[in-house]
Parts: sequence; structure tokens; C-alpha cells
Amino acid sequence: MASGDGDDSLYPIAVLIDELRNEDVQLRLNSIKKLSTIALALGVERTRSELIPFLTDTIYDEDEVLLALAEQLGTFTPLVGGPEFVHCLLPPLESLATVEETVVRDKAVDSLRAIAADHSTQDLENHFVPLVKRLSQGDWFTSRTSACGLFSVAYPRVNANLKAELRGHFKNLCSDDTPMVRRAASGKLGEFAKGVELEFVKSDLVQLFNNLATDEQDSVRLLAVEGCSNIVSILPDEDKEALLMPTVRAAAQDKSWRVRYMVADKFTELQNAVGSEITKNDLVPAFQGLLKDCEAEVRAAAAGKVKDFAEKVPEDVREQVLMTSLLPCVKDLVLDPNQHVKSALASVIMGLSPMLGNDNTIEHLLPLFLTMLKDEIPEVRLNIISNLDCVNQVIGVNQLSQSLLPAIFELAGDTKWRVRLAIIEYMPLLASQLGVEFFDEKLNSLCMTWFVDHVYAIREAAAKNLKKLVEKFGAEWAQTQVIPKVLSMATNPNYLHRLTTLYSVNVLAEVMGPDSVVKLMLPVVIGLADDSVANVRFNVAKTLQKIAPILDEK
Repeated sequence: MASGDGDDSLYPIAVLIDELRNEDVQLRLNSIKKLSTIALALGVERTRSELIPFLTDTIYDEDEVLLALAEQLGTFTPLVGGPEFVHCLLPPLESLATVEETVVRDKAVDSLRAIAADHSTQDLENHFVPLVKRLSQGDWFTSRTSACGLFSVAYPRVNANLKAELRGHFKNLCSDDTPMVRRAASGKLGEFAKGVELEFVKSDLVQLFNNLATDEQDSVRLLAVEGCSNIVSILPDEDKEALLMPTVRAAAQDKSWRVRYMVADKFTELQNAVGSEITKNDLVPAFQGLLKDCEAEVRAAAAGKVKDFAEKVPEDVREQVLMTSLLPCVKDLVLDPNQHVKSALASVIMGLSPMLGNDNTIEHLLPLFLTMLKDEIPEVRLNIISNLDCVNQVIGVNQLSQSLLPAIFELAGDTKWRVRLAIIEYMPLLASQLGVEFFDEKLNSLCMTWFVDHVYAIREAAAKNLKKLVEKFGAEWAQTQVIPKVLSMATNPNYLHRLTTLYSVNVLAEVMGPDSVVKLMLPVVIGLADDSVANVRFNVAKTLQKIAPILDEK
């Protein structure tokens, strides 16, 4: 629209209207994304009086456009004149919170939650709470699901009468006929409970939780479980056992594996919330049940929590609980038919060592480590090796190395190159745990064998590994223990080994310093400049280019 065609002050809105009516979705999307620029051009008054009503009244059919609009409006408070006028953003966001597409509704709710904080108490009561009520009583389930996410931001700041109304509306949503609404309420119950007064948590919300946690839909039950720790943490100790634990115990044995999985996944949060007495009496047997569950997903989730759970068991009974309740289950899981279960356990089992002490570790845990180090699944073996430091601190390097070395050598020579690669990546960690003397004696020669591996990725990783070892043990160590061996490959008849020497020089030059590069490495590199293989000569040029900045001008 040219400036001579009409009222020039309407120009940005007119252009926006044209763009938003365009058939090209990308054009409409781009125009929505520059809304803030348009609002700045219009100024706060015209943004409130023209742009926001236009956005409220215009219905778009593309979810992408709606999503971008919902996101933009959450940042619009300064563009409409600040907190005093923020309530004018509610109408477009309210309509976006009722659309069919879930991601659009969720983004609209996020934006509503964000701008709720900008409302004064009076505006919250006069504008925001009526919106929450309208959404929670909407004819379509879409608006009622959106309402569930808004109670927690409105409730703490309004008067007692409105609080009572909001609790009533939330209660209705928890017993809504539509499972999607109950699911949304279930997912937000824990968050809502944090802002509600204790007396009403006990009188109202606990009952709502118990109803949702026993809902006929497993998707509702599992979301109730997810927020359970929030409600438990609010209640005084004397009420936790009577009001909630029967439901929690039932959830740990729920007929749906997805609910039991959620219990296992949130178990340590629940443990933090209930305290030591209930942990001893209720949670230990429930956790045992999850470790023995018939579904592999549940066992894997519980197995991954073994260390955290044990750490939070009261100290006076920790060792006893570990020995009598947890270790028997752990021993079964070590031989579990499912690789994900074993892998989850392998990543935490070493952490039990400090809690069990030297004798129990050697007698009970070490055999389990060795079993897992021989497991056919490489990830299980690697998870054990990557957590060695926990055991090293308890039983010492000598005891550990006797058991460990055979497994490391076996993995280092595994037929699958990815397994060999993973062991190389853990070598610096092992070296720091086992110390330089042990490394030189037992592992140095192993590291050198990787330089002549037939897979390029292994040779490349071996050089990078060496760089990390030099960073750990120092350049002096490298000059005596590894550099001569690496440089000796420059005379190998196999040109691939000569290339490996050049690649190693590339990687090591920056950690060895200019003196070592000039004295030890540069003569070897220049010697290869006359190599009979063109690829070697080419890589000499690349190497010289790489190490040149490290050297002085001479």
C-alpha cells in the first residue's frame, strides 16, 4: 500500500493484514515473527488499540503460525505499555489456549504463565482469574486442559474467596469426564499443591491425588505419581504415612508397567520427601519389588537408582539394608537377560563399594564386577570400567588390577572396533585412577598396539589418547616413555604406520612444547618429506603447516 493511497498511520497494520492473508505459509510465519518490530513501530497505544484486537479476531489455520504467535505474545508486556496494561494480552492468548493442536495450547499456557507475574494483584483478580474460570468451564476439553496449567500461578496471589473458587474449579477438572482433562490436572496437581495452604492440601488435595492415582486410565495414574513427591514434601511427617503411603505402595504394584516405571523413575525424589522412617519401613520393600519387576523397563529404571537409593537409606541401617535387601536383587540383575537392565546397573553398581567397605566389596561386589566385565554386551563392560574410581578408593589399586587387567586386555582386543575405541577413550580415566607407575608397567604397551590397528579410527583415537595422557603425566614422561616408540614407526615398511607417526606429531606437538618438537619430532617429519608414497609426502606438508605456529621464526 503506497503512502498516497490512504491513511499513512495505518500502513504497518495494513501490510500485516496483507501478509497474514497471503497463501504462502512461510510469509505468514515471517510476519508473525516480526510482530515485536511492528509493535515498536506502532507504539504502545496503537499496539493495544489496533494490533492486539486484530490478532484476537483473526483466525489462522496453520499451527506453525499459531505457535509462533503464542510464543511472541509471552514477551509483549513492554510493547503494550508495561504491567499496567498487560491484561490486554489475555484475549488472544485465551483463544490460542483453546485450539486443537496441543503444542499451540501448551505454548499459549506458557505465555499466560509468564505474563501472570506481570499482573498486579488487582488485575490478576479482575482479569486473569476470570480467564482461568472461563477456560476451566469451557465446552471443549481443549480449554479445560489448558486451564489446569494456570491455577498455580494465580492461586497464591488472590483473596480467600477467589482461592476457594479456584480450588473448586480444580477439583472439578480432576474428576472431568474426559481423560485428557484428568491427565492434565493430574500432571499439574503437585505444582498446584506447592502454593496451597497446608490445611487445604490435607483436606482437599490429598483426596484428589488419591483419586487420580487410582484412576481407570494409566496415563492419569502415572502423572499423579510423577507429582507425588511435591505433595508428600508439603505434609508433616505424621500425616505422610496415613494419608499417602497406601496409595504409593499400591502404585509400586500397579497393574500397568508404565505406572510402575514412573514410580521407579521418581523413587529417589519420593525417598527425599518421605524421610528416613518411611524409607526403612515402606520404601525398601517397594524398591525390592521394582528391582524384581517382570517388565525389563521397570527393572532398568530401578537398577539405575540403586546407588542413589542406598545413599539415602539412614546410616544406622544402611549396611544391613544393602546386604539383606538390595544385594540379593543386584546379584540377580547382574545376570538379567535384558541388556538395558544390566547396562543401567553397571553404571551405578561401583558406587555401592564405599557404602559396603573393603571386606564386603571384596567378598560380594568384586565377583559381580568381574561377571559384568565379561558380559557379552560391550556397554555393560564399559560402564563398569568408567566407574572404577569408586572401587579403587575402597580396595586399592593392587587388588583391583589383579581382577581388572584381564578384562581390559580382552576389551582392548575385542573384534568389534567400536569396543576397542571405547576402551581407548576410557584409558586417560583409567590412567589417572591407577597411577603412572602402574600404567607404565601394565598398560603402556597396550596403548602402543593401537597405533598399528588396521582400523583408521582406532589409530586416530590412539594418538588423541596419547595427547590426554601427556596432559596428565607431563611432557617429561612422554619423552622417555612414548615419543620414541611413536617416532620409531616412521621407518616402518607399512606406509599407514608412517602416516600414523605424522598424525601423532600433529596432535602431540601442542602439548609437548617447541623444544621437544624441534629436537625430537621435526627431524623425523622432514625425513619423511622424501618418502616414496605421495600420501605420506602430502601429510608431511600438512604436518609442517600444523606445527609451524608452535616454533619460533628461526
